[in-house]
Amino acid sequence: MSHRQPVRVADLAQFTTIIDARTPAEFALDHIPGAINCPVLSDAERATIGTIYKQVSPFEAKRLGAALVAQNLAQHLHTTFADKPENWRPVVYCWRGGLRSGSMVTWLRLIGWDAQQLAGGYKSFRHHVVDEIERLVPQLQLRVLCGATGSAKTRVLHALQQQGAQVVDLEGLACHKGSLLGALPGVPQPSQKSFETQLVAVLETLDLSRPVYVEGESPKIGRVALPLQLVQHMRQAPVIEIQATEAARLDYLLRDYAYLGDDVASLCERLAYLKEIQGSETIARWLDWAQAGALPQLFAELMRLHYDPQYQRSQSRHFTQWGGRQSLAADDLSEPAFARLAGAIVALG
Repeated sequence: MSHRQPVRVADLAQFTTIIDARTPAEFALDHIPGAINCPVLSDAERATIGTIYKQVSPFEAKRLGAALVAQNLAQHLHTTFADKPENWRPVVYCWRGGLRSGSMVTWLRLIGWDAQQLAGGYKSFRHHVVDEIERLVPQLQLRVLCGATGSAKTRVLHALQQQGAQVVDLEGLACHKGSLLGALPGVPQPSQKSFETQLVAVLETLDLSRPVYVEGESPKIGRVALPLQLVQHMRQAPVIEIQATEAARLDYLLRDYAYLGDDVASLCERLAYLKEIQGSETIARWLDWAQAGALPQLFAELMRLHYDPQYQRSQSRHFTQWGGRQSLAADDLSEPAFARLAGAIVALG
């Protein structure tokens, strides 16, 4: 590879370090997996440069920008890069493979490191993510795990993975349990782009000749949308249904959502969203139970009046192979039961 030739996304594994030269806010929104953030401009500095570029002149913006970039590069050289050996091979990217990453590459090369620039920057990586979703998803031999709310589908997926099966935990990637009450306390959801980046990172590890287990999901998990290709492929795939008893499901929900009792205000806020569907009288009763900490009564009615009817209506409409689904009965959703269910699912093939 030429010392000055920009690299492609497919070449990234050849480098010691992937450096994201964009601002912390850009990095937080999404970044190449494994990259470290070494911004040449802070968020505030980039905004300032942009304002000067538009309101004063491009020349003044570049002059100030060069000074700020030099200061920030010096800081990285004193800290993050201070212990790098002579044979260190970093690859650097910014938004489009322009001045920010180019400036860093120039200085690193002057020092003697074999630094290279990612052609097209983050935008080229983003195109790679979109292309990989379109390429890989249709090849997945999906097995879709369904079951009414409280059937512990995610825990069974984890048990499947522990037994060597291939799993894509969409709710885990989305940091959300997928239901009205599914937001995780203190855990923000990723951006749409970050979710897709993480999804591709998982898809690229899969053996396409083997089954891949996923949970039957709506088109959105919280505020994160599943790629359309994945939704369509899931809905045409074979279905395995966990038919757990109401008692087992309620017991599991009380364990899995116990933290909701610690944030009554948030619980009540989410329940209020169902007022148009369930009516004022029902919601008032649920709010009273939430405020009294009566989660068994609340969850039992949520299952019976909201989640179960919704589940019955949606499955046959959304999954083309619903009529030929394979079902597994479960009257226990304890830890040992997850392993037993996973073993039974693998045996189905």
